[in-house]
Amino acid sequence: MKVVAFNGSARKDGNTAILIRRVFAALEKEGIETELVQMAGMKVRGCIACFKCFENKDQRCAVKNDDINSCIEKMVAADGIILGSPTYFANVSTEIKALIDRAGMTSIANGGMLRRKVGAAVVAVRRAGATNVYDAINRFYGISGMIVPGSIYWNLGIGLGPGQVENDEEGLRTMDELGQNMAWLMKKLHA
Repeated sequence: MKVVAFNGSARKDGNTAILIRRVFAALEKEGIETELVQMAGMKVRGCIACFKCFENKDQRCAVKNDDINSCIEKMVAADGIILGSPTYFANVSTEIKALIDRAGMTSIANGGMLRRKVGAAVVAVRRAGATNVYDAINRFYGISGMIVPGSIYWNLGIGLGPGQVENDEEGLRTMDELGQNMAWLMKKLHA
């Protein structure tokens, strides 16, 4: 089994990546393979609503001049998907929004190709607005027919500067429990 995570932060190894790696530690302890995709520096653009994915039905977005299709391929191949985003003006980063829109549309156009995969949101925040980010990611999972495990709190960690989420003990415990619950669920689904 494999989980792929997309770090939608402009900082490759900032707070969002720290939180994702905390979830990964729990997954890896359970024997689940992990892969972190750093979206910082990737070429991405939003959905252009061309609906060519409904004509092509090839599990790819028709827009091929950026990096989103490589992300979609990794999502299709994985058993679990983590979308990690910092909180930008009470919403997901531009990179995560583009991935949600284009992977979501491509999935729907291809008969729900993400259906029954396990999905988890991981959110980094300075102070407020994180629940909107958490909701946006989980709504993508819901419309895609994915299964979302819970934790001891919403999956967010608080910190402003790089590394400051490591001071959020409850946030770190939340990530630990999220990884454990994700592993448990994936094992039940693949039993």
